[in-house]
Amino acid sequence: MTMEIKDSGSVVLTAYHPHSPARIPGMEQSFVQDIPPSHSPTSRKSIPRCRRINRMLSNESAPPPAFGRSNSQASMDSTSMEDFWCEVESIKESREDGSEEATLLEFKPADEGELEAEWLQDVGLSTLISGAEEEDGQALLSTLTRTQAAAVQKRYNTYTQTLRKKNKHTVRDVRDIFGTSDSSPTFETVPVSPVPSNGIQLPGQKPVWKSVSSNSCLDCGLDKGSPSITEELSYEVSFSESIMIFPKTQEWPKNQRFKKEDSALPKFIVRKSRFGLTDVGDLSPEDMKKIRYLSLIELTAFYDALGVELKRNRAERVRGRENGLFGVPLTILLENDQKKVPGIKVPLIFQKLLLKLEETGLETEGILRVPGSASRVKNLHQELEAKFYEDTFDWDQVRNNDAAGLLKMFIRELPSPLFTVEYLPAFITLVEKISKIKLQLQALHLLIMLLPEANRDTAKAFLQFLKKVVANEGKNKMNLWNVSMIVAPNLFIYKGKRANQQEMQAAATTAHIVRLLIRYQDILWTVPSFLISQVRKTNEAAMNNSKRQLMFDKGVRKLLRRKTMERERPERPEGAVTFPPYLQSDIPEGVIRVYAPLHSKVSMAIQLNSQTKAKDILARFHCENSRGSSQNTRGQIQSLHEIGGNIGQHCLDPDAYMLDVYRANPQAEWVIKPKAS
Repeated sequence: MTMEIKDSGSVVLTAYHPHSPARIPGMEQSFVQDIPPSHSPTSRKSIPRCRRINRMLSNESAPPPAFGRSNSQASMDSTSMEDFWCEVESIKESREDGSEEATLLEFKPADEGELEAEWLQDVGLSTLISGAEEEDGQALLSTLTRTQAAAVQKRYNTYTQTLRKKNKHTVRDVRDIFGTSDSSPTFETVPVSPVPSNGIQLPGQKPVWKSVSSNSCLDCGLDKGSPSITEELSYEVSFSESIMIFPKTQEWPKNQRFKKEDSALPKFIVRKSRFGLTDVGDLSPEDMKKIRYLSLIELTAFYDALGVELKRNRAERVRGRENGLFGVPLTILLENDQKKVPGIKVPLIFQKLLLKLEETGLETEGILRVPGSASRVKNLHQELEAKFYEDTFDWDQVRNNDAAGLLKMFIRELPSPLFTVEYLPAFITLVEKISKIKLQLQALHLLIMLLPEANRDTAKAFLQFLKKVVANEGKNKMNLWNVSMIVAPNLFIYKGKRANQQEMQAAATTAHIVRLLIRYQDILWTVPSFLISQVRKTNEAAMNNSKRQLMFDKGVRKLLRRKTMERERPERPEGAVTFPPYLQSDIPEGVIRVYAPLHSKVSMAIQLNSQTKAKDILARFHCENSRGSSQNTRGQIQSLHEIGGNIGQHCLDPDAYMLDVYRANPQAEWVIKPKAS
């Protein structure tokens, strides 16, 4: 089966199903056909209602979806769609029998200019609204690319024009912010010089790619031996700047075909540059906050470059439960769990459900698809709420299909969706309006970077589990598309929200999004290097602004003079702090002092050369301390961390070339310690 873009501009999306009969040419309808009766006794109850849903959607008089010029208006063969509709029906039945609460999220209408004001606040530029001269906002603005600056300027223009119409107060002129003579400049569509991974652009230096080996690239695609197209992804240049090398008038090819088999998905390779790769957990929370600011700016610029509107919901905050397991906001759930297990990043109940299924359910035929007993799931839900934190719940009584039902219930019951209410429309749009999978993946990558930490960590754990389910397809009969069809309504038809016709017509769209999330999760949880480079530049700009401010502060100058006089005294005061060697600055060029507080030999000066890698330094410390290491270090995975300078904290890739990292951040300190889990 293939996806064909018809002359009218619409798309017919068809998909393979492992038990689907061969399609007969000319039988395609505008959406879906009636679902044939299933041979599975476990789904007989809901099939008649699933049929009615499909009949409703195949009705020619039904209004078209409100997505405008869609490139992937979902149209699937009926057998392939059966899993999706029956899962929707199962969700509906669980809510009707009272096993799930149905608190609706209310959407607030946005006044003119309010969306732009919220956007400016969400990207860390609230100073443009308040008029305050904050250093962080100025530092961020100074690091934007051309397309990113144009995106900010466009939203700020709309905001200021709205305020002038309302005569609220005087606003800053956009030319005062961007230093332009025209409030709507035209940027040249030329490529940008690459920026080394995780580093600052070095004069005259080009990215150096390593030869392909098991450790030299991030390989996300299909199993070995599967025929597929291999494409290389670059993190060196911002995605929006890469789009600008194409003419803005470019139209997607009308004869494009999109096969639904797993083997048709491209195989993407992200090669490690000399700076290595960085996972989202490798950066400090402060730097990840800046990554989120920059990701929203970049995503907006990316959509602007493609001529696509970046839609977002504006929902009232629904206050969930403050105690219990189900229906509790992730942040509150984690706060409660961290009192029991400090540092935990994924809720304990979610981890336990995943562990239960991984230990006993991965080979269960129809896992996730075949529903458990509704009455048993309801009773288990109530028993978990009462006994989980007391450690008296008997997990041996939980059947695999019931555990899968509880897992999906947990996701649906979240007061706010796992992928957030605000940007669910952006997830849909990236498939509805963007036809190339590579561009879809880039948009999806930025959306993952936008997620709050709790959502992102929980989603990662869930997708890792789904990948294991697909890996056991030979026994559980659940391939990538089957799993995606079942999971999609649980992620995108959120708590208390009934599936309307438009959302049902987007069934294949949401399933395709889940498929991309599962297949390319290793890529999606890697921070693009151009964003890290911008964080470094933002931090440097903020430090320079602070230094300039200090020079003009009379009080600080007086304090410095007093400190200078104190340093001239011959005696050293009793109890004065002696800085450890790794903090001292009298180190020759190209030599770093590495500090390892958990080892018997706590510091070592190391001369760097062009081939020194982070793992070489770790190996040297391990060799020097193999006999005298404390018990605390044994069994722990130690990593080299870059701390301070133009980065908060950065856990380095073992394959990072240290001389390049050192030159990008010569003021950093280098510490060996366990990597945060």
